Formats: sequence, C-alpha cells, structure tokens
Amino acid sequence: MDESVPYLYGWLAGYFAADGCVAADGTVIMNSADRDDLEFFRTVCTRLGIATYGITSQLRVGLGEVPSELYRIHLVNEDLDGGFFLLEPHRRRFEANAKAFARRGWVVESVEETDRIEEVFCAEVEDGHAFTLEDNILTGNCFGCQEGGDVFTFLMKIDGLSFGEAVERMADKYGIQLRRDEAGHDDRPKGPQRRRLVEAHAVAQEFYAEQLGTPDALVARQFLAERGFDQQAALTFGIGFAPRDGEALWRHLSGRKFSSEEAIAAGLVAMGRSLYDKFRGRLLWPIRETNGDTIGFGARRIFDDDRITAKYLNTQETPIYKKSQVLYGIDLARKPIALKSQAVIVEGYTDVMACHLAGVETAVATCGTAFGDDHARVLRRFLDDHAELRSEVVFTFDGDEAGQKAALRTFEGDQRFVSQTYVAVAPEGLDPCELRIQQGDDAVRELIASRRPLYRFVLENVIGRYDLDRADSRVDALRAGAKLVASVRDRSKVDAFARELAGMVGADIDQARTEVRRAAARGSAPAGRPDRNGAAPEPVAAPAPRSAVPDLREPRFGIERETLKLVLQAPLAIGRTTADIGSNDFTHPSYRAVWDLVAAAGGTVAGQNDPGWVARLRDAATDPAVSSLVSALAVEPIPVNRDIDAGYVAHHVYRLQELTVLRRIDEVRSRLQRTNPLDNAADYNKMFGELAALEQHRRTLREKIVGAP
Repeated sequence: MDESVPYLYGWLAGYFAADGCVAADGTVIMNSADRDDLEFFRTVCTRLGIATYGITSQLRVGLGEVPSELYRIHLVNEDLDGGFFLLEPHRRRFEANAKAFARRGWVVESVEETDRIEEVFCAEVEDGHAFTLEDNILTGNCFGCQEGGDVFTFLMKIDGLSFGEAVERMADKYGIQLRRDEAGHDDRPKGPQRRRLVEAHAVAQEFYAEQLGTPDALVARQFLAERGFDQQAALTFGIGFAPRDGEALWRHLSGRKFSSEEAIAAGLVAMGRSLYDKFRGRLLWPIRETNGDTIGFGARRIFDDDRITAKYLNTQETPIYKKSQVLYGIDLARKPIALKSQAVIVEGYTDVMACHLAGVETAVATCGTAFGDDHARVLRRFLDDHAELRSEVVFTFDGDEAGQKAALRTFEGDQRFVSQTYVAVAPEGLDPCELRIQQGDDAVRELIASRRPLYRFVLENVIGRYDLDRADSRVDALRAGAKLVASVRDRSKVDAFARELAGMVGADIDQARTEVRRAAARGSAPAGRPDRNGAAPEPVAAPAPRSAVPDLREPRFGIERETLKLVLQAPLAIGRTTADIGSNDFTHPSYRAVWDLVAAAGGTVAGQNDPGWVARLRDAATDPAVSSLVSALAVEPIPVNRDIDAGYVAHHVYRLQELTVLRRIDEVRSRLQRTNPLDNAADYNKMFGELAALEQHRRTLREKIVGAP
C-alpha cells in the first residue's frame, strides 16, 4: 500500500483482468475464494477513490462435491472508465451498459408472485444485511440502513415531497377527490383542480417544443447553438419557442378542451381586451417539479423589437407554481443529488444545462429570485442533510464585486444547511455556460471540483480589503473578520473560524477569540446608542437570539443529548461503557460542558450509588445555562419502550463514538485529497494509513451497533 497511485491502479487493473468479470448488463464483479483477498482488493479500491458494495457470498459445489464459499464484490460503475479494463470483452460490456447500469438508487417498480424467496441487499451498509422482499415492501424496514415506511413515506423520500403533496399526488394518480374535514378551515386555493393545471402545462410544453423546429424559431435555435446546445440538448431539457402570434397557445389549448379559467389560472394565458398568450416570441425553458411535471416556464428575450425589455420573464405565482419553492433542473438532478450527497447552485437556465452536459448532474438554479429558505428545504429532502459531515452544497458566483456580495449574503444564510457549504468561482468572472463555451466540459467539472469552503472564501474577501503589512490594518482586518465570525449562529463552529481568522491575519489565536467575543457583545448591545463622535449609528437588524442549549429538533446533537440523559438518569445501567468517551465526542459546547462536569466528578461510576448525583453535578456548574441544562436532561423522558439495559446503552455509546470517528475520517480524507502523493509521499502515506485504521475502527463500531441486543 506504500506504492504510488499509478502503480496501484495498474496492479488493480491486472488483478481484475485475471479474476474479475463484467456481466452482460454491465455489472463489474470481482470473485475470490478467499475473503481476505477481497478485503485487500477493496482497500486498494478505497485508496484509488473507487467505491464498492458489501462483500457477499454463496455456496458452490466444486471438485469432490464438497460445498465451499465463493465471495464476490461489486464495483460502482460510476467510478470507473473504459481504460480500467485490460480485456477487450470486459471493456465492450462495460461501455455498452455503463450509462444504463447503476445499483445505487434502484426502485422496485412491480413485484410478481413467485415460489422463490427474493432477497434484497442494502447497498448502503457493508457486509450484506439481506432482508426478504415480501416482508419489506411498504411496511417493513431495511435491517441495514433502517429505511422503510408506507407509500406516502416512499414518495416523500424518493421525490422530496411533503406529506400533503404526497397525498395529493396519489389522489391525482388514482382519481380520488380529496375533502377537508368540514369542521376545519379549508385554505386551499379555489379554482380549477391542480391536475388540470398540470395537464395544461404538459400540453403547452409539447406545443412550445414543436414550435422550436419551425422557421420562425431560427433566432431561438441560433441562440442555443451559439452556447453549445444541440438538438439533443433541447430535447433533454424540453426547450421550446413561443410564437410571436399572441394567441397561438390559447387556440391550441382551447382546441384541447381547456377552458379560459384553467388557462388563466395556470399562468399560460391572460385577459386584456381579449385572451392572449403570456409568452410571445421568446425562448422557453420548462420548469418542472421533482417528478417531471411541468408547472411553469422561464422565457428569454431573443428579438430586439420585443416590447417587453426584461431579459427573462417567469411564470407568475399560481396554485401550482411558487417561485420561492421551485428549482430549475431539480427533476433531472434529484437522483444525482441523493446519490452523491451534493447539490450545485448556479444562477441561470443555461448554466444548469452546461453543468449537466459537462457531467455535473447535481446542478440546479432558482427561477427569478434569490436562493432562500424554501429552496433550502427542497434540497434538504434529497441531501443527506442530517448525517454527520456527509453532504455538501456548492454555490457558484462570479469573481467580481457583485459575486462577492452574493457570497456574503449566502454566508449569512449558511445555517440553513447541516451540509458543508462551498463556493466555486470561475476564472475571469465566467459563468458555467461561458466557461463551457470557451474551455470545454473539463473546465466546468474542474470548477466544481476546485470548490472552496464558503466561510473561507468570505473571510478571505473581507480580509483582502486591508493591507496586512501595516500593523493598524491588521487590527482593522481582525476586527472585520471577527464581526463576520461572530455572526455565525452555530456556536460550535465559532472557535474553528476564529482559528482560521488568526492564521489569515497573522494574529495570536487568543487575540482573535477576544475580538470575536467583543464583536458578539457589540452585536447584542442596545440599539440607538451614539458613537464617540455623537453620530447615531445606522440601523441594523437585531441578531437572532442565541441559546446555548440546542433545540430538541436539531438532528446533529440528538445522539449527544440522549447519551447524556442516560449518564444522568441511569448511571448504574451505563456502568463503565463510557470509559472511552471524551470531550471531543460532544460537538456542542453546552453538551461538552456537561460531560466535563461528569468527568470531573469521577465519571459515571461515581454516580451509580449516589442519590445526589444530579444535584452534585448541577452545583458544580459555574455557568447558569449549563446548570439548567443538567436539570433538564435529568428529567426529560428517555424515548424507550423497554428497560434501559446494557444493549440500549451500548447502542448510544457506540453511535456517539462512531460520529466522532466519522468526523475524523472526513478531516483526514480532506487533507489527503489536498495532498499531492508525488510531492509529499511520506505525508500522503502516513495519512492514508491513519485513514485505513479509522475506517477499520468505524466498521468495528458499526458491527457493535448492529449487534447490540
């Protein structure tokens, strides 16, 4: 494992050529009679960034009719290319099926009765975890990743819908009319049924797409061609053209038996002296829901004599189109977002197209409005935004002053996500579409791959305004950066940001922390106080109130809270299982402070026969907020419908430790990705060894969690 990456890649390819196979459907499989050999093969794949699924086995009868185990492992096709395969038959099968084959994200479309017992393996969990298909459909749970639920839960997770939207989807599909309880308040919009509005948009989209091929749409086709979009791209994204005739769509809709009320409610037609089309002489992009239903359009000005000078027009607010809740491209990006745990936010329709065609299939864009809380909620349905340091959101900005201001606004809303937020800035202020035109698909992929943490980008831009060669400017830069750091609502991140601030400015870490505390205090000072010169300050928005005690609904801290409740309420049951727990296992400062009280008191063993255990901890707290938190944790119910036994305790303790290991894995992996293995071979190999050890520790903890009674 100490060899170079090219050497290991060549070894892996040769080993696969000898013992591997590519099935007719494109499945890439490695077989071995020795499980340890496959474990080593898998370790090499991990180092090279090639994902694999769990090792499975089956009995076979060989010579002498003695049954023996045959082990196999599947490689993830998306992480391979044709050049990996040394044998021509392997390469041909892979390339013929690579685009169609992907085990991640499978959905069972239908199930027929059979005499066989069908087993399904969860690809999210190592080492199998099979369950019987008939026991799992709709009502059961995967024994590996715990996914499950009814048909509404399935739609909510697979299509990112709310419960109400899932119910409406099923009702529309099967022609069921929904009625509200007469005693309740019916706040649904009045007018045509949602189904008719969606059908009207489907007809309109088909009509506009056909018009794109007419002679009148020559300018529209030239617009697309100049930006590198061919006919296939237009078909993929459903692009169309609105005729300059102001009633063409209305005539088409009325011919398809749509009423004027339905066409107006859908936002496709308006009433003036007579009915007329909302979009005339414009290039159109259909805006779709996650399931592919068209619910609106974005229209681009392409004719100089267009009397409406706005470059873009979007569908007005309708019963089915809310601009604050829709994202262009989400219908195509939702599955890649879920599979890769990444979302890329770009600014325009052509940017989304450029990204997808270049291979960045997680790109989406807002539609005529800034990215807001509702957009974030849509993305969070597809991102694994509750997992520890797993998913990421990448924003693209121009490198000019406007782009920097946009980045600052985004940073202010950074707390919308649990995911890590990044920024990708194209060279010379190019947007993804322009970048693709000038430098090709590789440049677009490189733009996203070279993303930088959003907070670091914003800090660098703020500090970059000052001359750090001057002592007074360094003080000003530190204060400006501290003000930014103090505005972060997630207090667990403040210290890390303060450290980076100190490094950027060249200041002492304690000095940076002091300035951050002062900035936070100034931010909470009474408004309206004049400065030393007597001038009244500019009015500023009051900062959101901060609480040291995390919200019960915060998913990031749930396991920390439940573990501490066990420590306080059941020290006898928890025994010595907490011996390996330390302060670093608690990411929230308040929870860490509670654990420090426990450790200072002698650990959970000290509280096993002490009726005054909680009171002793509470009295030892010097911070009133921490003292109150101890009291709350000591009386809050533990959500368990059985006795608090060793298995229940072990599950929480091992899960807490697993989250700590995951955080460390991400730290090491991040540094590993930023290290050149040729220029810094020793550091690279040391980090890789640490990563392998951490992964093994994580697997051990996972086995203990799954095996807990």
